[in-house]
Amino acid sequence: MALPAQFKPIQHHLRTAQEHEKRDPVVAYYCRLYAMQTGMKLDSKTPECRKFLVKLMDQLESMKKELAEHDSITQEVVGNAHIENYALKMFLYADNEDRAGRFHKNMIKSFYSASLLLDVLSVFGELSEENIQHRKYARWKATYIHNCLKNGETPQAGPINMDEPGEADEYGAEGQGFSHGGSFRGEQPSESYKNEDQSLGPGPAPGIGFTPGPGPGPTGPPTTNFNNIHIPPGAHAPANTPAELPPPTGGVHLSPEDYTKAQKYCKYAGSALQYEDVGTAIQNLQKALKLLTTGKE
Repeated sequence: MALPAQFKPIQHHLRTAQEHEKRDPVVAYYCRLYAMQTGMKLDSKTPECRKFLVKLMDQLESMKKELAEHDSITQEVVGNAHIENYALKMFLYADNEDRAGRFHKNMIKSFYSASLLLDVLSVFGELSEENIQHRKYARWKATYIHNCLKNGETPQAGPINMDEPGEADEYGAEGQGFSHGGSFRGEQPSESYKNEDQSLGPGPAPGIGFTPGPGPGPTGPPTTNFNNIHIPPGAHAPANTPAELPPPTGGVHLSPEDYTKAQKYCKYAGSALQYEDVGTAIQNLQKALKLLTTGKE
């Protein structure tokens, strides 16, 4: 079914869902849920929009039944952790490539896809300030690096002032010539990204990045395992990880909210371990331990 013009702002999220249909159906589910919720706000009255939303709701209902045994679907806090961890892994991959001065389509796509998945986190509530900054930075970087490569310029590696010219239209890569498939204007996109406003039904599920091209250096992130990527401490955007574990202190008064937060961090750690991501698991366990021992985050 063709995507109504009113829903252009969610076409990239729907495409991300399609890409993850087989590889990570939980990601696909929440991308569609975000698209449906946003679509309802954009236009729920026009006949073509209503028809599209009804079809999307049916698809979500079907997916929910198929994924009924997944904690990430039945427990919101686990789903939140799943999407957040996935988004930040993509961000860290792109950030690592950027800092190493390795600029290519895969890392641009990963920056942009990470920003889309951070959008999706809003289905669980307001984004944390940290994730708002990650999203802003990732979207800006995708646009900036894309434009540099398109114009034959060498991008500046690593952190950069986002207030300089070029950040127009809310870091929107679309307005800067960046298609949701990540292809550059003038180049032939892969089959899976053609006809972006046509059918959004089942199709090929490409990897996170593009088809590897010739040339030295990494050309794309691993499909499922990011553990081989070395991220130096503090190498990515803002983080609140304590440098060391706080010493136990007796008599700390914890509120019910504190216990809930500590439980959330432990679940985040468990979700990270499903991906064999020890670093993220340790970070979340440290946060839980600090909260339980000091009463402060």
